Amino acid sequence: MNYDNFIDWFQQGSVAIPKLLLQNYKNLNLNEEEFMVVLQVLNFIESGNTFPTPTELSSNMTLSTTRCTEILRHLLQKGYLAIEEDYHEKSIIVEKYSLKPLWVKLFHYLMSETIEQEKTVVQREEQSLYTIFEQEFGRPLSPFECESLSMWIDQDHHDPIIIKAALREAVMSGKLNFRYIDRILFEWKKNGIQTIEQAQAHSKKFRQHSQKQKQVDQNTTKEYERTIPFYNWLES
Repeated sequence: MNYDNFIDWFQQGSVAIPKLLLQNYKNLNLNEEEFMVVLQVLNFIESGNTFPTPTELSSNMTLSTTRCTEILRHLLQKGYLAIEEDYHEKSIIVEKYSLKPLWVKLFHYLMSETIEQEKTVVQREEQSLYTIFEQEFGRPLSPFECESLSMWIDQDHHDPIIIKAALREAVMSGKLNFRYIDRILFEWKKNGIQTIEQAQAHSKKFRQHSQKQKQVDQNTTKEYERTIPFYNWLES
C-alpha cells in the first residue's frame, strides 16, 4: 500500500450513521447482529447498490451468508426493512431495500419518549403544586380543596404555573381561600390569559383600576360630607 492508494480509499467517502439510531437501536429491539446488517444495507445503498444480496452483505461481515439471509428475513418480517419496486433505465422494474420503516419506528419511539417525559414533568408540577398550596395555607388541604385543585388541572386545563400565579394573587390580596382563587382563574380564562406574563399584566391593571376606583369613592364620600349642612344640636 502506498500513499496514493490510501488517499484513493479515503476519498471513497463515509457512511453517515444517524446518531439517534446509534443511541436507540437497542430500544427498537435490534440486537448487534441485526444492527450491523442494517448498517451494511445502508452502506450498500449509499454506494449505489440498493438491493445487496446476502452474499454481498456477508462479504463485509463475519456472519455467514446463511445467517445474513436469516437476519434479512427477520428484519423484513418485523417491519425494519421493506422491499420496494423502482423503475430503472428502459422502464425495467427493479427491487430495492428501503429503510423508511426503520425511520418510522425510530420516530414513533422518540415521540413516545417525549410524551412520557412530558407526563413526568406534569406529574412533578402537580405534586409541587399541592405542596405549595399546603405551605401557603399552613396546613394540609381538605378533601374538597384537593378535589378543587384536581379539577382546575384535569377539567379546566389550567397550567400549573397559572394556578401558582393565582395563588400568589390571592396571597397579595389577603384573600387566601379556594373560592377567591377559583374566581381569579375563571376571570383569567375568560380573558384568554395563558402565560404568567399575561397574568401579571392583568393583575397589575386590575390593581391600578381598583386603586383609582377606591380614590374616586373616597373623593365622593368627602364631597358628600361637605354638602350636608351641619346642625349643632347642643345649641338648639
